[in-house]
Amino acid sequence: MSSKRVIVIGGGLVGLATAHKLPLHCPSAKVTVLEKEAKVCAHQSGHNSGVLHSGLYYKPGSLKARLAVSGIREMVAFCQEHAVPHEVCGKLVVAADESEVPRLRDLQERGIKNGLEGLRWLNGEQMREVEPHVGGVAALRVPQEGIVDYEKVCEALLKEIEAKGGAVKLGAKVTSLHLGNGEWHVGTTAGDYAADYVINCAGLHCDRVSTLAGEKREVRIVPFRGEYYKIKAERQYLVRGLIYPVPDPQFPFLGVHFTRLIHGGIEAGPNAVLAFAREGYRKTDIKVADLWDALTFVGLWRFLAKHKRMSWQELRRSFSKRLFCESLQRLVPEIREDDLAPGGAGVRAQAMSPEGSLVQDFCLLNRPRALHVLNAPSPAATAALAIGEEISNLVAKEI
Repeated sequence: MSSKRVIVIGGGLVGLATAHKLPLHCPSAKVTVLEKEAKVCAHQSGHNSGVLHSGLYYKPGSLKARLAVSGIREMVAFCQEHAVPHEVCGKLVVAADESEVPRLRDLQERGIKNGLEGLRWLNGEQMREVEPHVGGVAALRVPQEGIVDYEKVCEALLKEIEAKGGAVKLGAKVTSLHLGNGEWHVGTTAGDYAADYVINCAGLHCDRVSTLAGEKREVRIVPFRGEYYKIKAERQYLVRGLIYPVPDPQFPFLGVHFTRLIHGGIEAGPNAVLAFAREGYRKTDIKVADLWDALTFVGLWRFLAKHKRMSWQELRRSFSKRLFCESLQRLVPEIREDDLAPGGAGVRAQAMSPEGSLVQDFCLLNRPRALHVLNAPSPAATAALAIGEEISNLVAKEI
C-alpha cells in the first residue's frame, strides 16, 4: 500500500487529536502537523478554563452534542492512560431566581436527550450541601463534568504522534496552498511541503487558511476575548468546584461562572468582548489587519445591532470590576470586589454568519483532497479526540 502524505494545519488540541487518530483509520497516512508558533497548544488550547464539558447545553442531534458526550469519555480515558492531571468533579448549574427555573428544567431535559447520566435536580437546601455558599433557588447537578490540564494533553498527543512516525513542524506558518498535478503544494515560513490531503485545523485563522485553498469565506471568525478574575487564596473556600449559570437565550455566550483549576485556585469568568486582534489576550492588543477584517464584515454589524444591550453591558463589565462582581454575586452572593484579582484571558475562534448569527454547531467542510474545520469553539477541547475520530473517518473514505 503506497503511503499518503497528509498535512494537518494547526497544532492545537483538534489538530493534534486528528493527527493522533489518522493512523488508526488510515494506516497508509504519513502525517505532518504544521504549527506556526514555537510550541503546540499556544492559543485556544492553552488559554481556556480547563473544563471537561459533558454535553449538557447543545442541541440534541447536533455534532456538538454527539461529540461532546463521546468526547468527554474518550478524553478522560486518554488522561488516565497518559497520567494527565484531571478530575471528574461534577458541577452545579444554578437558577438564580424563580424566573430561571423553567429554563433549568429544559436544560435537564436536553441533557437527558443527549445521553448524560446521573443528572440530579436539587432544591436550595440540597444545592448548599454541595456548594455551601451558592445562591439561587434550585440547581442541576451534573456529575460527569470535570477539570483537566489541556497543555499536558497536548504534550501527550505530541508524543503519541511522533511515536507513530508522524512529525510536528514548529514555526511553520502556512502562507500558500495550491492544488496542482494531483497534489497540494503548501508554502510555509519553514519551507515548502507537498501533500496528497490537507486538513485545516487552524483555529483562530481557519477561515483565512480555507481561502488560501480557494474556498469562499461564507462565515468568518470574529474574535471575542473572554477575561477572567482569580479568587484570592483566603476566599477560595467560597467555591468548591464548578458553578455555572442557566444560559440566557438572549445572550449568545454562556455567561460568567466559577471554575476550580486542576492545579489549584478558582477562576471567575469569562465575559465576551470583541477582541481587536485574533490573538489579543490584553485590552491593549491591536492588530490592524484583524480589526479591519472584523469591522468590514457585515455580519459583525448585524450581530451588534441584534445584541446592542448585551454588547454594551459586556464592554462596561470588561472595564468595571464592580459590574463583573455583581454578575458573579448572582451565583455566590458573598463574593466581593476585594476577593477578585486579575486573571488571564482567552480568545474564542467563533464563526459568525453574514446574517450576524453565531454558528452554533461544529462546522466541518469536506472537499476533495481537503477538509476544513471552520467552527470549533467550546466544547472542542473536551471533544478533541472525538472530533479527530470524526475527521479521520471522513478522510479514510477518500484516501
